[in-house]
Amino acid sequence: MLEYFNFRIIWEYMPLFLDGLVQTSWISLVGIIGSLIIGMIACACRISGIKALVAISVVYIEVIRSTPLLVQLYFLYFGLPSLGFQVNELNTGLVALSCNSGAYVAEILRSGIKGIPVGQVEAAMGQGFNIVQRFGYIILPQALANTMPSMLGQAIVLVKDSAVLSLISVMELTRAGQLLNSERFMPTEAFFTVAAFYLFLYYLLKGATKLFQRRLTFRSA
Repeated sequence: MLEYFNFRIIWEYMPLFLDGLVQTSWISLVGIIGSLIIGMIACACRISGIKALVAISVVYIEVIRSTPLLVQLYFLYFGLPSLGFQVNELNTGLVALSCNSGAYVAEILRSGIKGIPVGQVEAAMGQGFNIVQRFGYIILPQALANTMPSMLGQAIVLVKDSAVLSLISVMELTRAGQLLNSERFMPTEAFFTVAAFYLFLYYLLKGATKLFQRRLTFRSA
């Protein structure tokens, strides 16, 4: 296979792939931050006990988790302009990634909150903490610590899911492979390189996961 593999073409297009790597990393970072914000809000609404907020969060989580990301992306990309909202491809992709991953983050956080001893929350109530203070100082920090491996796993999923943004012409890793293939018709070289860069990002995040796990284990001990 390697005797037919054109490394010269890969090297020629390497600036394009490196630009795609930077864009994918940036898109993933923004998506992770956005999903954390959305997930925390959805989780807070889900456990608030206020029926209207609980209903809204449940509908959001169930709809997002039961439909494909690609469908959500196309719905935003083609649906928002028809509603009068002119959003460019990159921002549409960021919204789709953040909203999609946010639903999963909300459920991960909720599972982490369930693992917090009730006595700690009751102690905070005894100290006069209101619901916002209890969530910000007691519940959320422990929930994040308890669910850190799952959170980083979801981050890895988000990085891989960012590839679907290439379908709306957002410049990222997969789009770089598509451009090489369309110009030179070398799908093996194009997507082998794309896969190698995604593998690099995967092991980078996997290493971060192990590092966080070690730190959490050390703190627990």
